[in-house]
Amino acid sequence: MLDVSDDVRAEIGEEEAARLIAGDSAPGSYDCTSCRAPGDPEQERTSTVLFLGEETAVLAFAHATCIPSQIVPVSEEQLKDAVRTITGGQDGGAPAPAGAPPAGPAPVSAPRQAVLGVTCGQVLIDDQLHPALVVEPTAPITRPGSDGPGDDFLPLLIEQGFMPVNDVARAPAPVGGWSVLLAMGRLHAILQPGPAGGQPTSWWQAHQPLPVTDDWRTAANRSRTVHVYAAPVGTIGQQPREDLLRDALEKAAAGGLLVAAAMPLAGT
Repeated sequence: MLDVSDDVRAEIGEEEAARLIAGDSAPGSYDCTSCRAPGDPEQERTSTVLFLGEETAVLAFAHATCIPSQIVPVSEEQLKDAVRTITGGQDGGAPAPAGAPPAGPAPVSAPRQAVLGVTCGQVLIDDQLHPALVVEPTAPITRPGSDGPGDDFLPLLIEQGFMPVNDVARAPAPVGGWSVLLAMGRLHAILQPGPAGGQPTSWWQAHQPLPVTDDWRTAANRSRTVHVYAAPVGTIGQQPREDLLRDALEKAAAGGLLVAAAMPLAGT
């Protein structure tokens, strides 16, 4: 009862895919890489999830009801951390990756000193709560080759398909090729389209697993969509309550300092 997607099959090869499906190399039991609950591929449909680094790949397993069979791009260091975590500090074995990838490539056109801060919250739209992420850099983002003191964070995102927000009470438009990666109940990354239509790359990656509330995860799994808002440095700040976060978003929108996009949820 093992599902192997076309992408995973192409990466691991037809011979290994056939061995998995036949049960020759499939585990007798596993901890779901999404919800961490035990699973049994002989009793329930199971997805193969390939965590793919620059040089290494780790094949993990998940309940098909939690996450479909797919390739998840992660950093090489994340795979090493997963091995050390599962084996108690000793490299080796065949672990299911745990945790979130460490800090990855900087956002498009971001200078090295800028770090993106991400806040999880929910936004009320049409009497329904929607899962949201608010992204704000710690320093101005300038365009490559620019010597000026300006901040090009929002123009660069608009060029990528984000749209200015005039009214927080309206849902943002979807942006093609982007997605929010949630695995094992924690936020891993925001993915952007790969070069020339290739495999998605990380626009933002968590240094450590970012836990989300049960309500946030439930809302995200229900809608399979996350609203991602972005504002320049110093606009939103770390708000301790969602009502204060909403006030900050509305103030940023009124000042023309907020862009947003709706992204599909990858994982669960």
